[in-house]
Amino acid sequence: MIPRILAEYAAAIFTKYPVVTVTGPRQSGKTTLARATFADKPYANLENPVTRQFAQEDPLAFLNQYPEGAVIDEIQRVPDLLSYIQVIVDERGKNSLFVLTGSQQFELMRGISQSLAGRTALLKLLPFSIPELSAGFSLDIDEMLFKGFYPRIYAQDLAPAQAYGDYFETYVERDLRQLVNVKDLSVFQRFVRLCAGRCGQLLNLNGLANDTGISQSTAREWMTVLEASYIVFLLQPFHANIGKRLIKSPKMYFYDVGLASWLCGIEEEKQVATHPLRGSLFENMVIMEVLKYRYNHGKRNNLYFYRDSNGNEIDLIYTKGNDMLPIEIKSGQTITPAYFSGLKKISALFPDQLPWPGFLIYGGETEQARQDIKVLRIFSLPEHLDEIERQ
Repeated sequence: MIPRILAEYAAAIFTKYPVVTVTGPRQSGKTTLARATFADKPYANLENPVTRQFAQEDPLAFLNQYPEGAVIDEIQRVPDLLSYIQVIVDERGKNSLFVLTGSQQFELMRGISQSLAGRTALLKLLPFSIPELSAGFSLDIDEMLFKGFYPRIYAQDLAPAQAYGDYFETYVERDLRQLVNVKDLSVFQRFVRLCAGRCGQLLNLNGLANDTGISQSTAREWMTVLEASYIVFLLQPFHANIGKRLIKSPKMYFYDVGLASWLCGIEEEKQVATHPLRGSLFENMVIMEVLKYRYNHGKRNNLYFYRDSNGNEIDLIYTKGNDMLPIEIKSGQTITPAYFSGLKKISALFPDQLPWPGFLIYGGETEQARQDIKVLRIFSLPEHLDEIERQ
């Protein structure tokens, strides 16, 4: 089993809260993480019909089976259980009781905000990060863009095209129907494929609606569902009072680049190198690596992109307090002067908020430490973020 970076933080924070809630995409490894990290706790899976029925019909009796708490999997299947967990943790008055997992942000977050606010630590587990995968596999960039990072693909040596086809079918048939009424699944599938073809672009719901043949309100509803079920991630624009007109729309990415590649029609690894969206997929992968870094260390998102009406743009802004780390992303293997233009412009725009050299993450092998810019491979990105966080 590949160790998960989040495990260390999860174990530590559990001593400070009565409940820890782990959310994330389906099959990202939440159950494995919870059972391995909290192996001393009994385990209950609410996907099991018998267990679910017991929890629904007599929630107090169900929870009282576990005087020292338990790992309860897929808690969103019985959201009413959260109110009873609140009562029990308040009565018992101690930490380290329940570990909850769930894969839908809608019901789960609504229930937590109503019942467990202040009583639970909220953690997010995404599919493998590159450092995690590197512990057991040797991968190159195109292979990662093709395979993605879902644990099952590596644990069972699955063909990505088959695995993502099954994953998407399961998602549509199961999770989607719990969240929204879709009359024609083929239309929804077309919508998601169109989203994948626009990864790394500004979200344009009107354009998506027109190209799919649906109303803009339906497109907005479906996008909300894709966000809530950890399929699509919307990177918000950076806002600052600098007297410039800033872009207000978010940029759209996928939580897993392998799923995005499959949705774009990539069926073999050799197709990646010449695919017109390779640059966008590489950008998607880098941004997800930074997001995983933050989540794996128990941090909030706090990531943005910058774009203004003058054409100044940075792919990613990593914030720490009031300070900013600009990150530019290029998939090419050869460094050109044009790669540095965005980083130089933003240095002039925010001279007092950039205490560190900006990062240029590119697809080549040679790293450079310039005076005001670090040129890095994606594989060394986490260790350089560690340096930022230690300061």
